[in-house]
Amino acid sequence: MSRGVGLSGARRGRASSVERKPFDWAFFVGAVLLACFGVINLYSATSVSKGALTEVYLQQVYWFVVGAILASVVTVIDYRYLERFGYLIYGGGMTLLVSVFAFGRDIRGSARWIHFGGASFQPSELTKLCLIIAIAKALHHDPPPQDGRRLTDLWRPAVLVLVPFVLIYKQPDLGTALIHVFIFSSICLMTAVRWQSLVALAASVSVAIPLLWFTVLHDYQKDRVRTFLDPEANLSGAGWHAHHARIAIGNGGPLGQGFMRGTQNQYLFLPEQHSDFPFAVFAEDWGFVGGTVLIALYTFLVLWCLHVASNAKERFGAVLAVGVGALVFWHAFFNLGMVTGILPVVGITLPLFSAGGSSVMTILMGLGLVMNVSMRRHGRVS
Repeated sequence: MSRGVGLSGARRGRASSVERKPFDWAFFVGAVLLACFGVINLYSATSVSKGALTEVYLQQVYWFVVGAILASVVTVIDYRYLERFGYLIYGGGMTLLVSVFAFGRDIRGSARWIHFGGASFQPSELTKLCLIIAIAKALHHDPPPQDGRRLTDLWRPAVLVLVPFVLIYKQPDLGTALIHVFIFSSICLMTAVRWQSLVALAASVSVAIPLLWFTVLHDYQKDRVRTFLDPEANLSGAGWHAHHARIAIGNGGPLGQGFMRGTQNQYLFLPEQHSDFPFAVFAEDWGFVGGTVLIALYTFLVLWCLHVASNAKERFGAVLAVGVGALVFWHAFFNLGMVTGILPVVGITLPLFSAGGSSVMTILMGLGLVMNVSMRRHGRVS
């Protein structure tokens, strides 16, 4: 009798250890630090602005609260349920993208937002997560051959990314469309593609670049590339943004000018400092040391996503974690690249730093997905 009770108690102990779902504190603290730094930086970026920008940091706090609630819901619900509805979720995201053309409001020549009363929503942000979930479902029951995948084996994920790319490019929003492609490419690298296929893909891309220049890119996009190649050519026009961003970063020096003391920001030389160029504000305020800490935080989040993927119980969870890691990486890479002058200006937000409710909610929900996979890596839970 006592032995039976002991075995029963051991089973309960094992069950409770599974149901406990250990919380990933390292990942949580990294995300919280980024969010806090982002709000503080937005306050500095908009403190001397006039009009609506003066309340941007407060709006960002509200969006962080909403995003945290959504991330909590995403974390609590077992991510494996998403696999069942992966294509339905993807279809909902594509429906939202199509609805932009019918109900979206044109702002500065682009129709990217759907407005609800005083709030606006950008569907192309949410579709990044929809795409990650759909690709994870497509690859979940499709293990790679022992000698690796050929490019033709990836036709289904390729179709999944082609649809949002075309729809988003038509808005037009080339930067966000490219983020979808880079997320897809990052996930494909995880699926053991043959090196011969990668060489063929690289050759195809090199051939396609001239065609894209003459047939796809708009004039303003070509101007951004020309400005990148010759930064001093048009400092009062297309080169203004990147030029003053570089000055702000240089002004920061080793330790920065101090909080809310950066001259490029405080005297309004930095345009779009709350959305496209928040890193320039942060670097001017906190210097090289502050900028290094911020980059280290992004690096940690991306590497931790890969760590979670390597410990996931199945391919679906691993692809989710890799996809979210790619989402954070490419956003940070392109934004920091354009601010420091090593890439053209493409209008891609800096995760948890740039103002914008759609971006904040998408990133937080994505991090919630990774937390979900991390908490369930030790065993099957209901």
